[in-house]
Formats: sequence, C-alpha cells, structure tokens
Amino acid sequence: MRKRLLLLSPLLFLPATALAAEPAPLPPAVRAMIEQAIAGGNQGDIDTVARIAQKTYPAAQAEIAAMVNAYDTQQAEAKKEKIEQAGIFQLWEGRGEVGGFRSTGSTSEIGISVGLNISRTGLHWSHTLSGSADYRRANGETSRQRFVASYQPRYQFDPSGFAYGLIQFERDPIIGFDSRYTGSAGIGYKLIHGKKVNLSVDAGPSVRHVEYIDGTGETKLGARSSLDFGWKLSDTLTFRQTASGYAENDVRSLIAQTSLTTRLVSRLSANFSYNVQYETQTRLTDERLDTLSKATLVYDF
Repeated sequence: MRKRLLLLSPLLFLPATALAAEPAPLPPAVRAMIEQAIAGGNQGDIDTVARIAQKTYPAAQAEIAAMVNAYDTQQAEAKKEKIEQAGIFQLWEGRGEVGGFRSTGSTSEIGISVGLNISRTGLHWSHTLSGSADYRRANGETSRQRFVASYQPRYQFDPSGFAYGLIQFERDPIIGFDSRYTGSAGIGYKLIHGKKVNLSVDAGPSVRHVEYIDGTGETKLGARSSLDFGWKLSDTLTFRQTASGYAENDVRSLIAQTSLTTRLVSRLSANFSYNVQYETQTRLTDERLDTLSKATLVYDF
C-alpha cells in the first residue's frame, strides 16, 4: 500500500489539465479532404465530408466545425456584399415550366400547362412575379381554361417574421368569371426554417373584384391565408405543399398544390403535381371541386 502511494504521489502535484488527454489532431489527409470540399463550394459535399470526418475523429469535432463555420461566415459576408452592390435588374432568378398532351381516336383531347416564376431576394426585401396557364379541351368542349398572374413583395423584419403584399389576376370562364382581381396584405411567420425542411404561414385581409361572364361584377372584402411547406428529401428530390384560401361573406375559395420535383440534370427537372381548386356557389355556377394532375418539365435560370 505504501509503495502505491509513493508511485501516485507525483501525480497529485500535476495540474488537472495535464491529466486530461490531449485531443487528437486532425490527420493532414482528412484536413486536405475537407479543404478540397470547401474549395469546391458544393454545400452538400461539404456537409457530407464534415459529418463523416466528425464521426471518424470525434476528438477533432471542434476543429472540423470551426473550418466549416469559417467557410459559412465567409459565404454569408460575400453574399451580403453582392446584394448591397447589385442593381435593381440584377440577382433575379427564375424557372419556366411546360407540359402537355394530346390524344386521338375514340376521344380527341388536348391539354397544355405552362408556368413562369421569377424572384429576387435581397437582405430584407424579396419580390416574386409568377404566371401560369392551364388549358384542356376534349371532344370539342373546353373543360379547363385558367390563367393566373401575380406579384408578391415581402419584407423580412426578423429571421422568422415577415410582412407580405399580393396583387393577383385570374381568368377562369369555366367557373364563371372573365377576370378576378385580388389585393391582400398581412403578416407571416416561418415556423420551420432549415436546410431540408421549411414551413411558413401568413394571413391578412383581402379585397376581390370579380367580372362575371354575363357582364356583371362585384367587389367583396374578406380574409386570406396561405401555407408553404417544402421538404428536401435528397439532393435531387423535393416535396412541396402549397395552399391558399379566401373567406368572404358568402364565398369561399381554396387552391392547393402537392408536388414532387426530381432533378434530371443541373438545370432541368421533372415535376409531378396534383392540384385542387374549390369554389363555393356563385351567381352563375354551382359549388365546384376541380382537380388536375400534371407532369411537366422545369428549367431553372
């Protein structure tokens, strides 16, 4: 027992930090691999390499995280500088969408669907312009003829909260109106904001003016709300659910879209969507629930 005490006694006078194991340094080959991924600039590659390195060398997790954080900070500062110096006609991004079909024989049918969306995102303000057209005709009868165009500005007043505005035009003679103009403004909130999952909701008052196909028209005040959910299932596959609803004194409207987008090449994707449109009874039409399934090609620019 005395011999054990004599052997341990020198250790009693060492500082606690000397007794703790020094963290294992990151091997040069692994460091070079992380640096190469960062130099490539692909966020998916950086996250994958960093995650594997942290699992393989847990003692070097802080060092690996510091390398990735330094890159993220540099990218954020570069993006901020680019936005501050950009002109009003710069930083716009967009996507075009087109799909269609034709059948002959016992049933003669044609269908066309096109869409365009362009947006610009700044430090606080973002602007989105969008338009779409769906047309379907079977055996000489038009069963769908819908056109939509909208402009939506948004002001991000904190990381989660935002204020929005909306100006929208619709034409849908099948439902009974030549034109429907919508104006709305309100407040929204990002409930989930991550790299893979995003969920935001907004709500506010609205005003809609309708011109019916019989030449009459009316203007109504109401409320509007919308939901936007996106889930990046993988680097090439994205699920999205959007919906917007209007409530007025005696009219209700709901438009929802569920879509699955898979990337084919760098800028070209295939999109499969299921659209639902509900309209309560109007002075010209009965209550309607219309659905439309679409398969389109999408090009990002």
